[in-house]
Amino acid sequence: MVLLFFAFPCAQSSGLQNSTKTFTPVVEMSSKDWEDPVEMERVWQAALVRIPNGEGKYLSSTIEALHRQEITITTTYPTVIYLHGCSGVWKGTYTRINILAKHGYAVIAPVSFARKKYPQSCDPATHQANMYRGTLRMCQYDAGYAIEKAKALSWVDSNNVFLVGLSQGGITTATFSSITENASVNARVIEGWTCNAGWNEYKGIHAPKSEPVLTLVGAIDPWFQNSWTRGDCEDSLNKENDSQSIVYKDGYLSQQHELLESKAVQATVLQFLQSHIK
Repeated sequence: MVLLFFAFPCAQSSGLQNSTKTFTPVVEMSSKDWEDPVEMERVWQAALVRIPNGEGKYLSSTIEALHRQEITITTTYPTVIYLHGCSGVWKGTYTRINILAKHGYAVIAPVSFARKKYPQSCDPATHQANMYRGTLRMCQYDAGYAIEKAKALSWVDSNNVFLVGLSQGGITTATFSSITENASVNARVIEGWTCNAGWNEYKGIHAPKSEPVLTLVGAIDPWFQNSWTRGDCEDSLNKENDSQSIVYKDGYLSQQHELLESKAVQATVLQFLQSHIK
């Protein structure tokens, strides 16, 4: 494998997070925008990519850049489709995809903020969420599109694809319906979500029995202290397929939303993924 490394503008300066994105007014949004193939392709082309080289190092790129470069990759890798949260790409996004790559997983992180029509869905400063109800449907379309496109890549082991998401990305991971074989995954990991919501389409787990789910949440996660969001995913999980709900009730993790900053949590996730490689 020939490895090339690229430099890209940081998310803060490229409109890929809350502080820099020019959001579309909600009144200008239509349900047709959610599954617009042009918009989904923008998300795919902007996707962050990590490809391991077997020595704890990895290629850092985007789908768009890979298409423009002459790169020969002769190995296939178990692959994680990683879904960012409601504030877009931030330093924690890079932490998560880099850790996965260091441990042998190729990672593709579609960037929903790359859509031209995209309304604001949360305010991280006030922990206000669900500012646009249709965001979930957009992200579900982006996830399915990315899974299917990823499985067609020569360096992706199509028999070993996983879905991992944080916060809004975790809600998408929980509620995504892999109704076709091309959009199925081995297992799912949900970070920072309770499976409880005021809107029905945001509730529960929609994974089939063939896709075990690991859910991670702090008992007093600051984002989920309303009566309709408080709790965890335990009651939504399939009890017969190795699905697991982990609630951090003690120490600093009990109050954290972003749990994968912890090496112990990272180890738990890596062990779960490894146990579901075919």
